[in-house]
Amino acid sequence: MSPPEEIQGALRGLRRRGVRRWGSRQAVVVVTVVTIGGGPAVLLTRRAGAHSAEFALPGGRTDRWESASSAGRRRLTEEFGMRLPPESVLGLLDDYVTHTRLVITPVVLWAGEQAPAAGVLAVPFADLDVEPVFVASSESDRPMIRLPLHGGWLHAPTAAVLHQFREVVLHRRRHSRIAAT
Repeated sequence: MSPPEEIQGALRGLRRRGVRRWGSRQAVVVVTVVTIGGGPAVLLTRRAGAHSAEFALPGGRTDRWESASSAGRRRLTEEFGMRLPPESVLGLLDDYVTHTRLVITPVVLWAGEQAPAAGVLAVPFADLDVEPVFVASSESDRPMIRLPLHGGWLHAPTAAVLHQFREVVLHRRRHSRIAAT
């Protein structure tokens, strides 16, 4: 089986939790799977502004009446210049609700063999297979997830989404959840 078929099969086994809240803002993040050096990897981008030392999944707000899958493909074009067809969508992970009540839908896309552009980090699947760390947060009554990566940390929501991706895709644990607030 090829990587997209394996990933799509794992995501099909997930009973995804969507969140719909009246008055909430909708956004997407994109888990872009590529093949680098013969193995699968996920693309991350450097965040802007005050968090410019951090890496995150590409994404942003969805337009009114736009599906999460369409928004994910659009955001990938805007941020990475990668135009992918609708059949590149492998599936969705659980919605993630931020402390500001933004509802984020993670869209998993297959981009095939791609060389990452400047400022884009390709993270091999093996580097995602790490145990998370949970820390107290002043923004929430629940601990926040962090994932170690290349001597630094990935923070929520990127850490939460990639942790669920790891659990569902790499370990076939269909019951791993991103907590909704």
